[in-house]
Amino acid sequence: MSKKLGFMQGRLVKDEKNLIQSFPTKNWVKEFSIANQLGLKKMEWTIDRKNILKNPLFNKDQIIKIKKLSKTNDLKIESVTCDFFMQRPFFKIKNKEKMSIEISLLKSLIKLSKKIGIKYFILPLVDNSSINNKKEEQVLIKELIKVSKILKNNKQKILFEIDYPPIKLKNFIKKFSPAVFGINYDLGNSASNGYDLNDEIDYFKYVNNVHIKDRKLNGHTVPLGKGHANFDFFFKNMKKINYKGNFILQTARGKNDISEIKKNIIFLKKYNFFN
Repeated sequence: MSKKLGFMQGRLVKDEKNLIQSFPTKNWVKEFSIANQLGLKKMEWTIDRKNILKNPLFNKDQIIKIKKLSKTNDLKIESVTCDFFMQRPFFKIKNKEKMSIEISLLKSLIKLSKKIGIKYFILPLVDNSSINNKKEEQVLIKELIKVSKILKNNKQKILFEIDYPPIKLKNFIKKFSPAVFGINYDLGNSASNGYDLNDEIDYFKYVNNVHIKDRKLNGHTVPLGKGHANFDFFFKNMKKINYKGNFILQTARGKNDISEIKKNIIFLKKYNFFN
């Protein structure tokens, strides 16, 4: 299996909170050995806003444990999905003190994550954290540019997963330095929004990480190949642009999550990208 193919943390163990995605509080250690058995080489960590400071990435002793588990199981953690950002987007908070708390959490995460080799922080700008107006966008840009120095010093990047249509997205990402900001492309979300891959290719030079999933048009996540994502066209263009980043399985859950991931791996093997 390709060293570039990984999975979203929590997808290999039983859901603990009746959510499609959340930090697996009880089983996060167990997931490392399962990933190793499946031959997966990358994990994307996830952080919720509730009990955020109890997440192992905010604990120096736990970070040491993560490093040991990663080495033992030949598993690299190079990205973090910041679900806490979506659950409490700072650019929508009017109280400056409360906004400052959320920004401080992001800064702390960036600094601590350097210790385990994390390169990318995925900030979701979808659903609860969708940008609704120009003012929200301006606040977001202003505050995140202030974080640029920390990112640059650590050689890390913030990647936006955003629901903007292709042209608007390209104009948005140009407002940031490509050295420390980029795009996390979500194949399923794009399919659900009805965006044309021919238009999206124009901004793919800014893409550093990809979430692999499938969704129906204007619908929910479904098993790979059962939705509107055009996998053939997508992977042909990934080869064309010589994409070097990771692919993270953020796929639909099933009755047996390990069996579901195995099916996804088999599905992807037909694309020579993963041989």
